[in-house]
Amino acid sequence: MQSLGRPLLRQVASYSVTQKLSTRACSTLLVPSQRSVSSPKRQRRHVTRGFASSRYDDGSARSAVINVLNNIGSKREVQQYLAQFTSVSSQQFAVIKVGGAILTDYLDVLCASLRNLNQMGLFPVIIHGAGPQLNKLLEEAGVEPAYQEGIRITDGKTLGVARKLFLEENLKLAEALESWGVRARPITSGVLMADYKDKEIYQLVGEVNQVNVAPIKAAIADGYIPVLTCMAESEDGQVLNVNADKAAAELARALVPLKIVYLSEKGGIHDKETGKLVEAINLDEEYDEYMKKPWVIHGTRSKIRDIKTLLDDLPRSSSVAIIHPESLERELFTHSGAGTLIRRGTKLRQAESLSELDAERLSMLKKTLVRDREGLDAGAVVERYLETLKDRPFRAYYDENMEALAIVLPPSSGSSSALAHLATLTMSRSAWLSNIADNVFQNLKRDFPKLAWTVKQDDENLTWFSEKADGSIARRGEVLFWYGIESPEEVRELMSEFVQHGRQMFGDINLESQLHRAAAAAERIRAGAERLMGNRPGAQPMQARAFSTSARRPIIPSKADATPRRGYATTNPNPPLGIKNSEKEYPSKIALIGARGYTGQALIDLLNRHPNMDLCHVSSRELAGKRLKGYEKKEIIYENLSPDDVRRMAEKQEIDCWVMALPNGVCKPYVDAVDESGHKEALVIDLSADYRFTPSWTYGLPELVQRSKIASSTRVSNPGCYATAAQLGIAPLLPHLAPSPAHPTVFGVSGYSGAGTKPSPKNNVQNLTDNLIPYSLTDHIHEREISAQLGTEVAFIPHVAVWFAGIHHTISLPLAHEMTSRDVRNLYQDRYHGEKLVTVRGESPLVKSIAGKHGVEIGGFAVHSGGKRVVINVTIDNLLKGAATQCLQNMNLALGYAEYEGIPVE
Repeated sequence: MQSLGRPLLRQVASYSVTQKLSTRACSTLLVPSQRSVSSPKRQRRHVTRGFASSRYDDGSARSAVINVLNNIGSKREVQQYLAQFTSVSSQQFAVIKVGGAILTDYLDVLCASLRNLNQMGLFPVIIHGAGPQLNKLLEEAGVEPAYQEGIRITDGKTLGVARKLFLEENLKLAEALESWGVRARPITSGVLMADYKDKEIYQLVGEVNQVNVAPIKAAIADGYIPVLTCMAESEDGQVLNVNADKAAAELARALVPLKIVYLSEKGGIHDKETGKLVEAINLDEEYDEYMKKPWVIHGTRSKIRDIKTLLDDLPRSSSVAIIHPESLERELFTHSGAGTLIRRGTKLRQAESLSELDAERLSMLKKTLVRDREGLDAGAVVERYLETLKDRPFRAYYDENMEALAIVLPPSSGSSSALAHLATLTMSRSAWLSNIADNVFQNLKRDFPKLAWTVKQDDENLTWFSEKADGSIARRGEVLFWYGIESPEEVRELMSEFVQHGRQMFGDINLESQLHRAAAAAERIRAGAERLMGNRPGAQPMQARAFSTSARRPIIPSKADATPRRGYATTNPNPPLGIKNSEKEYPSKIALIGARGYTGQALIDLLNRHPNMDLCHVSSRELAGKRLKGYEKKEIIYENLSPDDVRRMAEKQEIDCWVMALPNGVCKPYVDAVDESGHKEALVIDLSADYRFTPSWTYGLPELVQRSKIASSTRVSNPGCYATAAQLGIAPLLPHLAPSPAHPTVFGVSGYSGAGTKPSPKNNVQNLTDNLIPYSLTDHIHEREISAQLGTEVAFIPHVAVWFAGIHHTISLPLAHEMTSRDVRNLYQDRYHGEKLVTVRGESPLVKSIAGKHGVEIGGFAVHSGGKRVVINVTIDNLLKGAATQCLQNMNLALGYAEYEGIPVE
């Protein structure tokens, strides 16, 4: 984004991006096969600067991994970091220290991540510990461990146990990597040389004094990832125990890598007073402060101190990341990173008036602003912009070289609403890569408890901004972010102001009036919030946020398409549904037609908790005149709405979203009524099967259908419960299915709530007890639905059982080629990585564990001995993700809210 014309992030230098493969192709290429396991007879392979030629250097595997990485961060981020990593010799890419607990609990996760790095020609240097394993062995051997200042005192017996264990763990990691198709070379001696560390106290503990990098370079030159253990040797050949963190630090000093990563099962350093993860520590500014904290003791204190000593000897751009192994790719290839990042940091300067800047600094400021402008008049535009800064308060943050610049409009004095506006943020490429952007936001959060800003909806840095925000809403290609707002009233006023004024408030307007209009918008928001709060005597800000919030994590793009999955609220290119001209009132107004059934009740419960949806009308012929139970926002009386009633209400544009919760074949007159009303922006979601095969309607399965398509639709057909589970259970294997006449077979069993509330043998508990009832054994409507959506014939055999809610599928899939259980599981984990409502596990999921849950569980992955048939189990709550929860996902997307708003995501 341009920092003046559009008041946030500029588009930094673009990079050519490898064309993304389809999800299916990606999944195929990522699976390690039995043939990929290393052989000791491999010939020596030549390594070029940055990339090694290996069996993965066929281009397609590398492209597939880049495709996966693009689903973690933006394409630009991935290409930036990949270009940076491949610009140095291979041994300078990264040093990764692996904690002992990782080898016991997260070995496969580690191997999968290292495989992805290796497939791109990257060779991290691995050094591991084995502390937990050693403690266990010593306890079994009757050896009482002794420590001095957090360092294990190592006598001869302890060293004997430790040396044997470290060699075993080193070989275990190397063999595990080989089984994942990664060539790994154990290096257990000849690299780390050490002196005794106060021999009288610590005995056989060493401090590394020299690193011989020749064996590391030789391993990488041969195409192997070097795997070291934390054992060193003295000059006289004595083996010494060294601390793994310290050994990793000495390796880093010798190799000067671009990245230094400590893998920890805790995922970073946590503040023991608040329990929260410490996201970043800027040593130049915060080291003394952290060393005074009462919880920074023992190992934590030693770790921070040792990292500071290390970074003082390395280039300022160096940093140490302490992360969970699951976050390795995110840490390496995204701006947002993961875990705790420890860096020297960049001290930021501040200015509250242009007069505080000397001539040189003012010239730098102008150049910084000009670099974001296009056109011959860029200089004149910047001059006019600076003139506006003379007329109102602001605060600017910038680094020494002005690679980063932020300009904030603070709240007006005397206002009880301390909402500030971030008017300008511009970052150079080097500022992103050196994490100055994070440093800027740390300062903003310190100085401004409440802040709002906007970003273009197609901005490639949305991942990063989403992490910094507490909530968001989108309109016409712009996303409004905010943090620190505790009152729902303030949030709604902010959202309303954004929708009403849009670009006038934050967007691409005349520069001369940009700051004045933004300031006026801020004042309107503050005044409105104060007015709302003032209408409630003694009102206090709510502690628990009950408003539209984005998930505080990176935005993970969907595996189903190249469209980013929104952790932020999004909308179609048109105004949010229900807006008349430039007006919009929150929350959105909802009408539910047909609410007597179990699904209707489940949806009512979800809407009751949704902060930005107002249930206005509930129609049920049987319950007309009775009070709606379970909805606490206001009293609602059931109505018996006819299609004519619906038409009249739609003509008046009273409803933003119509939800049809009617039996199959019943809802067409109501849909026709909305269509005939002329209210084209009204959203209609049908829970029946009536429109699942209508091309003009969007099929609303967000995990498999493009979310952007759902977000831009006004007619959405909600998938069936059986069909949702079956499609999610089959989709990742579609490219690997055997050709016709073989086809998947789905054996499904549902609880009796799936039979509805109308009495029948299928929901008669007495009839179901000690029984299993098959029905519609061929040509079931869901069989047609599953086959049509997947594009392949599927046989579906439904049954009903005595439990109330929950579906269990056993799916048999014929394969076109041999696969292993691990191969199949990898496909599913890659496909559904980051999907909040899909859980992939090794064991078969149980139906009793899914009842009342809002997601889907997939597991089993049993492969026939011949390797060409796999059986997979899937469970889903038919009333929730099978109906109501999925409906709310679709409503959120199409109405412009965060996809999971109002859904309890575990």
